[in-house]
Order: sequence, then C-alpha cells, then structure tokens
Amino acid sequence: MRRTFIIAEAGVNHNGDMRLARRLVTAASRAGADAVKFQTFRAEQLVSVFAPKADYQRRTTDARESQFAMIKQLELGWNDHRRLLQYAVSRGIRFLSTPFDEESADLLERLGVSLFKIPSGEITNHPFLRHVARKRKPMIVSTGMSSLAEVGAAVNVIRSAGNRRITLLQCVTAYPAPMRDVNLRAMETMRRAFGLDVGYSDHTTGIEAPIAAVALGASVIEKHFTIDRALPGPDHKASLEPAELAAMVSAIRNVELALGDGVKRMMPCERRNARVARKSLVAAVPIARGEPFTRHNVARKRPGTGISPARLGSVIGRRARRSFRKDELIVL
Repeated sequence: MRRTFIIAEAGVNHNGDMRLARRLVTAASRAGADAVKFQTFRAEQLVSVFAPKADYQRRTTDARESQFAMIKQLELGWNDHRRLLQYAVSRGIRFLSTPFDEESADLLERLGVSLFKIPSGEITNHPFLRHVARKRKPMIVSTGMSSLAEVGAAVNVIRSAGNRRITLLQCVTAYPAPMRDVNLRAMETMRRAFGLDVGYSDHTTGIEAPIAAVALGASVIEKHFTIDRALPGPDHKASLEPAELAAMVSAIRNVELALGDGVKRMMPCERRNARVARKSLVAAVPIARGEPFTRHNVARKRPGTGISPARLGSVIGRRARRSFRKDELIVL
C-alpha cells in the first residue's frame, strides 16, 4: 500500500506571530499530517508596490492596504525558519516551506529542507525553476492557472537542469475553489502526459476533494489549515480548522486501506460469512439410498458448508450412497 504524503499548509496563517506559527506546527502534528509547510519570501522580491490585491484578499483584509503592505507583515525571518524547523522536529513532523525567489530557496537549502514545493504562480518563472532544480532535491510543483503546455514547459526546464524527481499537483488557484472547477481527472492527464507522480493541492472549503483525489491515485495532498477561520488575514477563511484537518487525514488513511492491492479474492473477514451466505446442494425431498439425484429432488439452500451449486451438473444422475432427509446437505 502506497502512503499518501499529506502536507498541512500553514502558509501565512501565522499572521507574522511566532507563537501562532508554533501552534500551527502543533496542530499539524496532532492531526497526523506528514509535513507542515510555511512560505518563504521577501516582500521586496515578491510583489511590486503597485500590485493590487486579489479579489479574495480584498474581501478578507483591509481593501485600502496594498498587496505589498499585506505581504510585508507576513514575512518569516531566518531565525524564525530555524526555530520553526527545530520545533517541527521536536513534534515529529517534517518542516517544509515554499520559496518564491532564488534567495529564499537558498535559505531553505541551508536549513536542510528535504524537498522544494513550487507554488502555482511560479510555474512560468523558468529561471527560478532552473535555480531550484539544480539543487537536485525532489520538487513538488503546483499547476494552478496552467495549461498542459505550460506544465510541460516547466517540466522540461526542471529536467534539463538535471532534476527528474518531480511530482505535479493539480490545483485551482481560487480561494475558495468551486467544486465544479476542481477537475481531479487532470491528475491522470498529467500522469499520462509526463510519466510523473501526481497529487492535488486543495483550495475547496471541505475535505471531499482531497479524499477523492487519493482514491484517484494522488501521491501528495496539500491543504491549507488555520487555528481559527475567524482570524484576520488573507487565507484563514479558505482553510481547515485543526479538527477538520485531523478528520481529513483520518479519512485519507482509511481510503488508502480501502484501496487495497487490487487482487480480487475472498478476504479473511468474509470467510465466516461465506459459510452462512452461500448455498449448498440439499435434498429437496426425502431421497432413498440408491435413488438418482435429479433436478427435482435436489435444491440449493443455505448454508454454504456443503457441495457448491456450481457443481450441480456433476451431481445430477449420480445415485445416493445413503438416504437423505429433506433439507439435509447432500454428500457424495
């Protein structure tokens, strides 16, 4: 059984508060996620001072504030990253963070992160993809807002830089994403097109889509979470709360168990019930010794502990070696 790698996306839901960031690590660990992920950026390198906010950001934060001002408040410093990594290790969960520029990727490399998660907005940033790919660590690449051709171009850039350890995540960059736009089958399209592992980064409000993605073969699931959806900030309202995150993780683990190995066979838990639910050949009426078995004096009834009805053709015409009462299991 392949285990899905579950990333609990804390993102910027720490609101610039390290105490809140530590609480997010704790919540992700308690929920059973494999990794907790933050975001690494410098506002000056990420966004122009003239860049407007996205519609969802205007709805969830001060609409008069610039995107730059909002982002600036959500930066994590070097020491913040180091302390969060150490705390995550102490909680038994992997620390990850999404870089948005080369300097941030270098910082994460110095911290010793085990893989790089590329956000959807950087999929056409080929110089950045090339820079990260040359670090030769696994790359999980979100594909929100992308066409298959754009995904292919990104994959080619990464591969040409000598990195073939790529996982592509289907993603819809909307907060929240409408269920009708989720398009989970795009995972299989990308798997066939590029021969790579695929997964799903979810922005819907519930947990149905990531659970369904696992059933469709997602090897990675990423989901935003927060301590409290009522907190101020751009991403809280489209995030799960801790109990919901734990429910998602539990459901995914159950789906993994339910998928099984694909071999069709009677399962151990069924064996006792097969004796009750299946049928056997029984005497439809009293049968005397030496009398031939016919389709008139042989019936098929429970329990399934005798001769299977599948063998009826080989029983008809044979003679009873002893007498049988009505409903008695026939033996040859």
